[in-house]
Amino acid sequence: MRIAILGIGGVGGYFGGRLAAESAHEVAFIARGAHLAAIREHGIEVHSDIGDFVAHPALATDQPAEVGAVDVVLVAIKTWQVPETVDAMRPLIGPETVVIPLLNGVEAPAQLADAFGAEHVLGGFCRVQSAIDAPGRIRQGGAAAFIVFGEMNGERSPRLERLREALDVPGITVQISDRIQADMWQKLLFVAALGSVGAVTRMPAGIMRGQPETRAMLEDAMSETLAVARGLGLPMADDAVARGMKQVDDLLPGATASMQRDIMDGRPSELEAQNGAIVRFGEAAGVATPVNRFLYHALLPTERRARGII
Repeated sequence: MRIAILGIGGVGGYFGGRLAAESAHEVAFIARGAHLAAIREHGIEVHSDIGDFVAHPALATDQPAEVGAVDVVLVAIKTWQVPETVDAMRPLIGPETVVIPLLNGVEAPAQLADAFGAEHVLGGFCRVQSAIDAPGRIRQGGAAAFIVFGEMNGERSPRLERLREALDVPGITVQISDRIQADMWQKLLFVAALGSVGAVTRMPAGIMRGQPETRAMLEDAMSETLAVARGLGLPMADDAVARGMKQVDDLLPGATASMQRDIMDGRPSELEAQNGAIVRFGEAAGVATPVNRFLYHALLPTERRARGII
């Protein structure tokens, strides 16, 4: 199987590195800049709590046309990069190509389906604590790394099991979901609350969850997201907020979300695709989102400055 990893940051670097090192598949990395140069020179180094390794992809390039059509594209770029990247992705898409987004928001499958056709796109997301440590080097720690995907209509199609077998290598747990849209919202419920409250408070998970006021803010933000998802007709579990808070409680005390780190470092972030999306979908569903609206609006000036708008 030919697999392309689009975006070799913390997510793509870890999962792509595992696949390149542990599978018999032909794995191509699509990266850029100093990170790409380092990978071309000495492969990608992954420093992980479950064992360090170096992986050498079959090809590392910044030109998808050099890769050509593949069987699977794992999309691991930032959510706000999806619309601007679809044209560059077109050489990767053949008649049977499957595209799996491993992103934090809930809008990427529709954006990718609009570009390539719904038959090419699955819903998907991942859980992994990883980041670029230096050019050509990824550091991963904490919880186990998961990839979750499924058909957007909930069907159990034959291709799902083929993909599970292809991606199931040591260091990656692969799960098939028959309710992927609800599961994507469950992920958003957790990560948007953690990232935005963390960015506003400038504090890691251990402090946020330990203070009654910020713990209540996390829970309130999650409750609003649950209400929005249900307003859209998704079958969310009754314990969705409890599950989200358990994820917060299970994090290492110093853990932070990628959105928080981006905002605190003055980089463009996924604010629009996380809290912004919750507010927008809430308006569409007639569900009030005052806590998420506050978090979104409080962080917008920093986000706009990072993007050079102000």
